Order: sequence, then structure tokens, then C-alpha cells
Amino acid sequence: MTLTTLDLAKNEIGDEGAQYLANILANNTTLTTLNLEWNGIGDEGARHLANALTKNTTLSTLNLEYSQIGDEGAQHLANALSANTTLVTLHLLGNRIGEQGGGDMMKTLLTNGTINLLW
Repeated sequence: MTLTTLDLAKNEIGDEGAQYLANILANNTTLTTLNLEWNGIGDEGARHLANALTKNTTLSTLNLEYSQIGDEGAQHLANALSANTTLVTLHLLGNRIGEQGGGDMMKTLLTNGTINLLW
């Protein structure tokens, strides 16, 4: 059996846990959906996940709703998504992303024709 969906919502995953997940995600060849909503991932955790997204070629849906991500984390994710065309849906509802991070994400939407941003 191949794992394609992993739901880790509400598991108190912080930035250190996100780093471990990112290390796995960078080399993942089967996972297509990852749900990390309602975790304390924050900007540092978002940076780790963004680094993994630059290498990952299978993940199509990533849910980071209510994960305490701010402008810095959004910037890291936006930079990663400018090169990643595998991720189709990114959920960011309920984070602390302000004007700066929102602007970075909007720029990504202009260059990445595959991403559907939900926030």
C-alpha cells in the first residue's frame, strides 16, 4: 500500500516538527496531499516546508490553515512556489499573513499558472 494522503491536523507540530516533515517531503515520491492545519508551524516551519517544496515533485495539495504563519513564512512559500508547478492547491486561511506576505503570494500567482491559493 502506498501512502498518498497524510492528515496531521491539530497535532501540535511546531517549527521543529515541520523541519522533520520537510526532510521527508523533500525526498517524497508518493504523497500527494498533506494536511497540517491547526499546528504551530510559524514562519520558521514554513521556511523548512518551502525548502522541501523546491525539491518535491508529487505533492499537489498542502493545507497550512491556522498554522501561525506570518509575512516571513508567506515570503518563503511564495519563493518556493515560483519554481514548483506540482503543488496545485495551497490552503492558508487563518494565518497572520499581512500586506507584505500577501503581496509576495500575489506575485507568485502571476508567475505560477498552476497554483490555487485559498485564503
